[in-house]
Formats: sequence, C-alpha cells, structure tokens
Amino acid sequence: MKRKAARATISDVAKAASTGKTSVSRYLNGEHHALSAALKQRIEEAIAALDYRPSQMARGLKRGRTRLIGLIIADITNPYSVDVLSGIEAACRAQGFTLLVCNTNNEVDQERHYLQLLSSYQVEGIVVNAVGMREEALSMLQQSLLPMVLIDRKIPDFACDVVGLNNAEAASVATEHLLANGYQAILFLSEPLGLVNTRLERLQAFKATAQRHQLASAEQAEAALNEAAKLDSILRDFYQRHQQHNCAVMVANGSLTLQVARALRRLGLRWGPDIGLLGFDELEWAELAGVGITTLKQPTWQIGYAALQQVIRRIDGDEQPLAEQMFPGELVIRGSTSPQ
Repeated sequence: MKRKAARATISDVAKAASTGKTSVSRYLNGEHHALSAALKQRIEEAIAALDYRPSQMARGLKRGRTRLIGLIIADITNPYSVDVLSGIEAACRAQGFTLLVCNTNNEVDQERHYLQLLSSYQVEGIVVNAVGMREEALSMLQQSLLPMVLIDRKIPDFACDVVGLNNAEAASVATEHLLANGYQAILFLSEPLGLVNTRLERLQAFKATAQRHQLASAEQAEAALNEAAKLDSILRDFYQRHQQHNCAVMVANGSLTLQVARALRRLGLRWGPDIGLLGFDELEWAELAGVGITTLKQPTWQIGYAALQQVIRRIDGDEQPLAEQMFPGELVIRGSTSPQ
C-alpha cells in the first residue's frame, strides 16, 4: 500500500526557498515589508510547490489566541438547539472564530469529557445551553474562569451573562390570546419544573395573567417526554372536567407540544374544535398539523447570534456588569386556538 506523503513543514519551505525559518514566518505573518521582492517570490513558489499549509492552531497559540469558541449543548436533537446553533455559527463566521460543538446528550461522563477537551484546545470562550448539566460540570465551568454566556436557562448561584427569551412577557401574551378567544379553563403543561427557570417563569406569568383576568380554571401539570400514559391521563382528566366549557392546553416547549399533539390524537380529541392547543417554540410541522397549531415563536437564531457576540465582547475585555439580554417572542396564530 502506498504510504501517504508527510505534511510539509516550515523547515521544508525554508530549505526549498534557500532561506531561514524566520523569513518564512515573517512572510506567513504578513510582515512582507521586511522581505525583498526576490525572497518573497521564492517563498511563495516554495509554499505552492510543497502545498504547505501552516497549522492555524500552532500559530494562534504563539500569539496567545486560538480563535476557538466552545459550545456545550445538552441535546442537539432538540429543534431549539439546532436553530440557536445556526445563529452562533453565523456570528462565528462574521467575527473570524471557529466553533467547537459538544453535545453532552444529558450524560454526566460526556459533560466532564467535553469540558476537559475544550480546556485542552484552549478555547477563548464558552457558550452554554445548560439543560441537565450536573453540579460537577458546573463547578468545572466556574473554575475555568473563561468568558462565558448562558443561553436560555440560568443556573442557580452561577453568575454569568444570559441571553434568551423574555419568558414572562411571552407567557403573558400567550395566556392573553387564549383568554381573548373565550377559553374558560386553561391547563399549563410542562416537563418537570425542577429549578429550570424558563419553565418556572412561564408558569408564574401564566398564573399571574389568569388571576388578573379572573380565569375560571387555571391549572398546571407536569409530565416527562417519555411518559405517554401519564400524559394521556392528564389530558383526558382535564378535558372530561371542562368539556362543557371552552378549554385549552398551553405547552411549555416544542418537544412536549409534539407529545401532546400525539396524545390528543390517541384520545380522539381534535385541537381547535374540541380543545385549544398553544405551544412554545415554532416547529416546522406546526402549520401542517391539520388546522395548524398556534405557537409562541422564539427568535432562536438571533438569540444564538447575540450570545456569541456577547462572549466575544468579554474575550475582548468588556468589563461591564453581568447582564441578561432578553428577546420578545412572536405569537403565530393558527386554527388550534379558534374554538368552534
């Protein structure tokens, strides 16, 4: 089997150009004024002939800059995370940074592995979507002292810049919409609340808005994504108790909205005619689901872009106080919240 040729080194270029490594380094670093026209031409010809490609990592380390940003995502299969990633990548390209994406898949060992990996690559900053991160991983993040921005979810007792949705405003807008459409009983449905600030803030805003308008029945329930039987039971019970009135379900995120839609079909209930349905996060299938599902759309791409911009500001020495940058959502109205 033919052996692959060794990659050309800066020494090879210097030898081919009949000069020293210092001159080649000056050429690569753009210090052309220090080189004669003849020497520049010899170096150019040597680089082309040898197909020499300098190590950007090594060059960056010599200058004290790697131009690398780490992104830690708990679940890259979540559509929210995919859209945020797109915004982060766009900002990296615009600012001349390279993104290292680490999907922990909500696994403790993966969290530890990727944090150590990012440290070994000497990333200049980190963007974190903190869903499911364990205390050990969070402690490692704090100890790293790297410029860092959290997306969407805050971490208790963890001082950091945060970029995400204005959850209180968005939940109030969603609740107001259901009330304006005549729903007299509304169920706020989420995955287990825990200490997840997004779920808690949306629930609190829902309750406050319902109380302000004296809603006849404002209820709350929790179910994990894999608890189909529990979800069926929650929805069946809610509908049976309130079917004589207009009733609706407000779902706290897109992944759970899909599970609710499946559960309603299993129960033989139609969103719109039988029960209202409004979900956070705009998903591609929402407009194709029969009469369509009303959603509270998050500006996910903009959130990702803004998070990357903020971490770069910190890398560049911005010492402004830690801040929360909250974006408004957009209500996308479809037939699922039009009672008949």
